[in-house]
Amino acid sequence: MDYIGLNQFVSKLEASGELLRVKEYVNPIYEIAEITDRICKQSNGGKAILFENTGTSFPVLTNAFGSDKRMAMALDINDIKEVSAELDSLFKAVTSPKQSLLEKIRMLPTLRKVARWLPKSVSGKGLCQQVIHTSPNLSTLPVIKSWPHDGGPFVTLPMVNTKDPNTGVRNVGMYRMQIISENETGMHWHRHKTGARHYAEYKKLGKRMPLAVALGGDPVYTYAATAPMPDNVDEYLLAGFLRKKTVKLVKGITVDIEVPYDADIVIEGYVDTSEDLIWEGPFGDHTGFYSLADWYPKFHVTCITHKRNAIYPATVVGVPPMEDVYIAKATEQIFLSPIKTAMLPEVVDMFLPQEGVAHNIALVKINKTYPGQAHKVGNGLWGAGQMMFNKIMVVLSSDIDIRDMNAVGKVFAQNFESKTDFFIGKGPLDVLDHASEQPGVGGKLLIDITEKLPEEQGESVINTGGNSTAPSSGIAAKVKRLVFGYSDQPYSFGFPVLVLSIDKGKGSIVRDLANDIAQLLCDSVPKVVIFVDYDIPIDTMHLVVWYASGNVDPARDCFIVSCADEQVLIIDGTRKSYKSDNFSRDWPNVVTADKKTIKYVDQKWADYNIGPLLSSPSLTFFDTQFGDDVIIE
Repeated sequence: MDYIGLNQFVSKLEASGELLRVKEYVNPIYEIAEITDRICKQSNGGKAILFENTGTSFPVLTNAFGSDKRMAMALDINDIKEVSAELDSLFKAVTSPKQSLLEKIRMLPTLRKVARWLPKSVSGKGLCQQVIHTSPNLSTLPVIKSWPHDGGPFVTLPMVNTKDPNTGVRNVGMYRMQIISENETGMHWHRHKTGARHYAEYKKLGKRMPLAVALGGDPVYTYAATAPMPDNVDEYLLAGFLRKKTVKLVKGITVDIEVPYDADIVIEGYVDTSEDLIWEGPFGDHTGFYSLADWYPKFHVTCITHKRNAIYPATVVGVPPMEDVYIAKATEQIFLSPIKTAMLPEVVDMFLPQEGVAHNIALVKINKTYPGQAHKVGNGLWGAGQMMFNKIMVVLSSDIDIRDMNAVGKVFAQNFESKTDFFIGKGPLDVLDHASEQPGVGGKLLIDITEKLPEEQGESVINTGGNSTAPSSGIAAKVKRLVFGYSDQPYSFGFPVLVLSIDKGKGSIVRDLANDIAQLLCDSVPKVVIFVDYDIPIDTMHLVVWYASGNVDPARDCFIVSCADEQVLIIDGTRKSYKSDNFSRDWPNVVTADKKTIKYVDQKWADYNIGPLLSSPSLTFFDTQFGDDVIIE
């Protein structure tokens, strides 16, 4: 079914047992985020939450996409793989060579079907314009503030509609919006995004840039706005494909920009390209760290319209797993087909673990037929859309489920040799990445655990099959004397990997320790040693992987140390905020709630009537906080 606004989606969620209603007053400042964080980190994503009393005329919906089931419900399918299979069939039909006139004629029904999914403009006012405020005041909306060092309240699920001033081609992007005043916000589009390109074109022409920000409506619009669509391909076409019907659009009241007919709320306005940029941020981001303040355009609000029974949608992001994990999982499956069909036909499957916050880590399974193919695939993906932000890519060719870490561990142990099977490159990174020496560019690590062909096995490279047994207790005891913490838990998943935590504040230097430790491990050499800071619980592997992948710049932090005839890959996943690191950029703190908010929510929990008390996930990370500021000094 298609949903006429969020109310219908909420009704379906409730009928399916996927909704919690909170009737007690809940403050959009901190309180909504803390409750949502506790719920969404439950097994399988918890449930969606409707906060009915927010001190405004609008209820707030959070965690609506925060499980595999709700993500499928949002797209009205039983399984995301249905969309992937259909898109795969469509791409094959459209891109396969047509040798005869008859074959070309057979394509006509497919082309007509695609044409029916194109968005359509309709005259008159939409449901989104039942109520019109031409003297807009953003304080009438329950805009949330999630974390104590956020620069202010942020609109977190905005569908920002813009047009190329030269071609008129539309783009729908999702760019956070910090509330600056009652009728002004920041517009946080990164330099890689289409919205930023449109802004640059308007600036060249010396023109104001009109915008219309849609909130809510059919949830398929929100998903389409997050999807990695090619530039100049309309996101509402993707929404139409997913819904199998045309998306109806209406023109804004004060801007010549179209928005979905059934959106819940629309914020219209413009960016004056002649104005100076404003200081926007910080923001507790989906990376689990604060993204620091920077210069971005100012958005002037000219009108707010909404449905009479509108719901305000919001998402809370921070240390994974959170709602965005499930949106990323859907994208991973839906967009695998275009990658295979358009550029890398050898790709069989791709998995973006939640610990990699959508782009830091990628596992890629290929059908390998020639030497060096893993490197070809890695470089190809690093040049493909948002995959250019990836930092660590593992390529394998074994016939396994790449989401099964025990199976991946065995393949890693069997096929990875430090002498030959890793490669460090360089390229663009997400602007939010804090670990690189230069903003937006840094190192990339390719790990090749494909089954090696004869041409790839020189005489000096003998595959030992990996060390399936962790170092003996005697060796472990010697290593432990040099470090703060020691964990061989990865061995239980088949990975010959040690995790060591250190206190760099006491003068520990990773490179020096790595060499010393390698000599102790010569009788039982792991493939990899990962270093993290002493305040990370190193027996909780999903936290170790998240933390280390966020803090690593492979060009600086990945290196080899020798141990007798073996070599060990060292990954330095520690924070680089110490004087000994000589790191010139500011290093952000991990995102957590403050103790006052946690205590307040604990005391009110029974009033929410949403089940037994859940402890705050932030409690795990208080030890990672260095000072009461967004930046670690």
